Amino acid sequence: MHYHAGGRGDDSPALVGVVVPKKQVPLATRRNRVKRRVRALMAQRVGSLEPGTRVVVRGLAGADGADSTTLGRDLDRLLSRCRERQVGRALAMSRSVAGER
Repeated sequence: MHYHAGGRGDDSPALVGVVVPKKQVPLATRRNRVKRRVRALMAQRVGSLEPGTRVVVRGLAGADGADSTTLGRDLDRLLSRCRERQVGRALAMSRSVAGER
């Protein structure tokens, strides 16, 4: 998952993209099914994202056989990790601007 939080004053809606590589899921019907399921799960979560956020979800081979509950739990875990990292980066940037280290 790639996550980029929106900047200050960015009022554009959060956007989500889904990619499933052919090397991970060789059959097109299964790739499309994974994309549909992940899109539906992210549609439920896009309201909780900050305005201007950009998210790209990369489906791997394990997503093909996973049920929706497992996929949803994985997405929630990844989104929370991405948010924590974003907060950590912002804190580090503010410290470096202030001259602290």
